[in-house]
Amino acid sequence: MLVALFVGKRNSRPWIVSDELWSLIVPLLPEPGPKLVAGRPRVPDRQALCGILFVLHTGIQWEYLPQELGFGSGMTCWRRLAAWHEAGVWDRLHVVLLQKLRAAKQLHWSRAVIDSSHVRAARRGPKGGPSPVDRARPGSKHHVLVDGQGVPLAVSLTGGNRNDVTQLLPLLAKVPSVAGLVGRPHRRPDVVLGDRGYDHDKYRRLVWALGIKPVIARRGTPHGSGLGVHRWVVERTIAWLHGFRRLRVRWERRDDIHEAFLGLATCLITHRHVQRLC
Repeated sequence: MLVALFVGKRNSRPWIVSDELWSLIVPLLPEPGPKLVAGRPRVPDRQALCGILFVLHTGIQWEYLPQELGFGSGMTCWRRLAAWHEAGVWDRLHVVLLQKLRAAKQLHWSRAVIDSSHVRAARRGPKGGPSPVDRARPGSKHHVLVDGQGVPLAVSLTGGNRNDVTQLLPLLAKVPSVAGLVGRPHRRPDVVLGDRGYDHDKYRRLVWALGIKPVIARRGTPHGSGLGVHRWVVERTIAWLHGFRRLRVRWERRDDIHEAFLGLATCLITHRHVQRLC
């Protein structure tokens, strides 16, 4: 309950980057290239990030980003988001935040929970597909793997028609090696929990081969098997992701831009856990 109250607490201006978060991001940003044409000075990175967060939180279209906020134009923020995603800024920031949690012994590796959520796609594009739950309209899926208390460990984007079980191994492989304590970095949970969408004996064997115990509900068994006691944390994390309005519908034709928003939102949720626990 305390976690939900903290993470769900609304900030009047959540797109303003705090000094604490900015100090973590600055070392990860790539050096800007030289200006090829003389003109207006470059918009500072911190202001551009505020503009990106404004779009992420409000869902507004890039071209309607209010100029009076001082964040630069929508196209400037769009270019900055694409460049930072290509440079892997959000992936590296996520690792930094996970290391802080592990150093404070607040990463629960005893179990991980996996689930996915479908989002409608306003435009057709890569990693989109006919939705099986929305009359074959274009859609995508957000796949999420969290630790025992809901800290996101890995996220991915696929077409809306992809079977959930196909992303079980890729998500486990995407979990980064997390240092922060004496000894080898940690990257594998002891147990992974999943619903009936991940019920396949072949994938159970493959997960066992990684040294991870699969605890997956079987098809045909009555609901209320008890996994819901532990699985609710991933559903809550997905709800937090979709609390960012830009992620409720996939407006971007380019999959990398939507993945950039998804990676940034993952870092913001992880940072909230760091603020609360560290």
